[in-house]
Amino acid sequence: MSSHAGRRRVTLFVTCIVDQLYPSIGQATVQLLEAQGVEVHVPRGLTCCGQMAFNAGFRDAAYAVAGRTIEVLRGQGDVVLPSGSCGAMIRHLYGELFAHSPYARPAAELAARTYELSEYLVDVLGVTDVGAHYRGRITYHDACHGLRFLGVGRQARALLGKVAGAEVRPLPGCEQCCGFGGLFAVKQHAISEAMLERKLVDLQTVEADLLVTGDASCMTQIAGGLSRHRSAMRARHLAELLANMVDARP
Repeated sequence: MSSHAGRRRVTLFVTCIVDQLYPSIGQATVQLLEAQGVEVHVPRGLTCCGQMAFNAGFRDAAYAVAGRTIEVLRGQGDVVLPSGSCGAMIRHLYGELFAHSPYARPAAELAARTYELSEYLVDVLGVTDVGAHYRGRITYHDACHGLRFLGVGRQARALLGKVAGAEVRPLPGCEQCCGFGGLFAVKQHAISEAMLERKLVDLQTVEADLLVTGDASCMTQIAGGLSRHRSAMRARHLAELLANMVDARP
């Protein structure tokens, strides 16, 4: 990419689940940012935010992984993630993980320049219309970490409101957890499944074609439930919809 004076430059933290399972979400994120004139950079050696180890109680392992992340992201400018979950880890939980350690100050500095994707588009770039279009009915699920740690939600709705041809329908209980919760879905699978079933009942009442959310983990949980129920509704990440990577079904 060519460099222009005054051009914004961001570092994309693609996240583990996107890197390993959903590369199209990363591609969509790059496409969206570049369309706004943003130069996107992914530094070598950037891997995991350390959240899985942190949530499992392996603080030493989390410290090592997250400490490496801080080192890689030093001096890298604004950091954008297509995930409220990983964004919350950096913005809020790094403070706990690195309290009273040599990384305390670098962690706070990194947190101040880290943004979830919809937050960056709307609140930093001031953009709501990204040229997206979709012919059909859309509903939106608020992923827990993005909603409760970062306070995002209105940003995604502002972006969805500008998707040409789409009918956006409110989802009852949109702020209620889908039951994934990272390791929660493994350790408390019965409760996780019950929470998902409640979410699927709410989705059925909306009669939408597409469920959109801002975290690949919630998308995976809900998509699995929809598939097992043989529902025609699909679950996709907000970035993919905004980048016109989701075709409307005839």
